[in-house]
Amino acid sequence: MATLTVHKFSKTKSGEIVRLFRFENGTVSVDVLNLGAAVAAVRTPDKSGKLADICLGYSDAAGYEKQDCYFGVVVGRYANRIRGGRFQLNGQVYQLDQNDHGNCLHSGAAGFDKRLWDWETEGDTLILRLESPNGEGGFPGDLRVEVRYRLTDENELIIDYRGVCDQDSILNLTNHSYFNLNGHGKGDILRHQLRINASRFTRVDAEAIPTGELPLVEGTPFDFREFHPVGERIGQEDADLQAVGGYDHNFALDGEGLREAACLKESYTGRKLTVYTDLPGIQVYAGNMLKGESGKSGARYGKRSGIALETQYFPDSPNRPEFPSCVKKAGEIYESRTVYRFDVET
Repeated sequence: MATLTVHKFSKTKSGEIVRLFRFENGTVSVDVLNLGAAVAAVRTPDKSGKLADICLGYSDAAGYEKQDCYFGVVVGRYANRIRGGRFQLNGQVYQLDQNDHGNCLHSGAAGFDKRLWDWETEGDTLILRLESPNGEGGFPGDLRVEVRYRLTDENELIIDYRGVCDQDSILNLTNHSYFNLNGHGKGDILRHQLRINASRFTRVDAEAIPTGELPLVEGTPFDFREFHPVGERIGQEDADLQAVGGYDHNFALDGEGLREAACLKESYTGRKLTVYTDLPGIQVYAGNMLKGESGKSGARYGKRSGIALETQYFPDSPNRPEFPSCVKKAGEIYESRTVYRFDVET
């Protein structure tokens, strides 16, 4: 069983102490913060046994408070984009922040990514909680959210999400970690091999908002049903890629229940990351907009220096009745699980 220890990380700009929770199982160690419920570090061995931190992040609270890249954090109430920052539910129109070309991205200023979460530990499990009042960010209902982290002896970081609202509302939670299997700050991820369990993807317009079309991946640069290097086709003259400058798309996952969504591996180090989810989609974001942000240990995170694999409901699903519904009725419990499994191929 993994050990779980609690440490002081740093202080927020308002002077509140941010805690760091370290999971260790003798092979892998993971750091989680109660600021943004962020995964701050993931140390895994390569095929020679050498450890490296493969997760992009910051060395202090100030970095997480100022960032707009969402390194490692839990995003909510609604991850991804909503067209016009507006949706209708039960005949009422709700207006959200318009923080991304007139659209709402990751819930705007009311997002959970810069909140200091309440915490407790229960054996080898970290429990983070917060409350979001009715009307915060424009969302309806008083919402209570809980995120549980646990590291297993099989090198699986299990993230369990739970939420309940006292009004009908929408909910879509994800973890926004960026990974580089060479180690954070060690170049780009274009040679990483990626496999995605999806036969269709979500077509988007120039503002990265779904058009409603779910084209087949077959014959396109989005066909990752077998392993392909991330950079092999990212620069092709393809309208769907050019719309957002590379991969920043939702993939409609095949199957139901908890199943493999994606697998990422890097041949030089031998590191492999497999992502499992019970949600219908996964956003693959290849760090197209990273601009050399200053991260941990003086690292610079340039364009495509990390890849995010965000399990989720589809973007703009509140405005797309044909998409899987993210609506939860008053008192209905939202539950979801994401698993990151870390392996080595020799």
